[in-house]
Amino acid sequence: MSAGQPQASHDGTAAAAAVRVAEVGKVFPTKSGEVVALTGVDLEVAAGEFVSLIGPSGCGKSTLLRLIADLDEASSGALEIFGKPARRARLDQDYGIAFQQAGLLPWRTVAANISLPLELNGIGKTARAARVAELAELVGLTEFIGHYPDQLSGGMQQRVAIARALATSPRLLLMDEPFGALDEMTREHLQSELSRIAAETGAAVVFVTHSIPEAVFLSDRVVVMSPRPGRITEVIETALGASRGEELREAPEYYERVTAVREALHGTRLERANER
Repeated sequence: MSAGQPQASHDGTAAAAAVRVAEVGKVFPTKSGEVVALTGVDLEVAAGEFVSLIGPSGCGKSTLLRLIADLDEASSGALEIFGKPARRARLDQDYGIAFQQAGLLPWRTVAANISLPLELNGIGKTARAARVAELAELVGLTEFIGHYPDQLSGGMQQRVAIARALATSPRLLLMDEPFGALDEMTREHLQSELSRIAAETGAAVVFVTHSIPEAVFLSDRVVVMSPRPGRITEVIETALGASRGEELREAPEYYERVTAVREALHGTRLERANER
């Protein structure tokens, strides 16, 4: 089965895609006229699949993520999350979301920040504590569970944000450049951690990034977008297997995929194809 195709459920029927975007467009009204941010976007993300969105600044990557998250409304087309309208999926908490800034509440400890979605959902104290302990272990912060955000490094704060996004066990994780403000060593470490977490939880991930190596390292598929008005110009399957250990960064096939994405961003792959 190719990446992005609906998976079969245990009863043999086709499982709903984690994300289905059909002919989606987004227009923003401004004082000087309309700005077309997205046009004719079609994308399907399978359950459990990791997909990165990459493209030049202003191409609509974050806008598309916000539409999927029902933080904004499409001007045209349709979006479904696990077969539901985006708004219904948001109300059902089918996804978790993490941004570039961790957005932690400074007066709450690590444990209290992680447990916030559980509190809002009326989960009992005992169940909350058990879930928080599980998530703290998942992101490697068990020893820091009583610390406050200002006592943590930037990378640790992002791990708390990821744990919080996973608190309600969503089947989909939406991430908008969560590692963009971190130093390179911390960023690479958290890439490995995120890959492990995605594999252990089985959640699908839609990940916005400006980094080609990051997109290739993390993803099953890399979706390349054009300058505004944003549209998908190419989708590149990485085919790098389930393992995303540090040794992958030195593998020839990794460099090949990085080159393929870079060429797609610059349009050289399409130019070569047209010459043939």
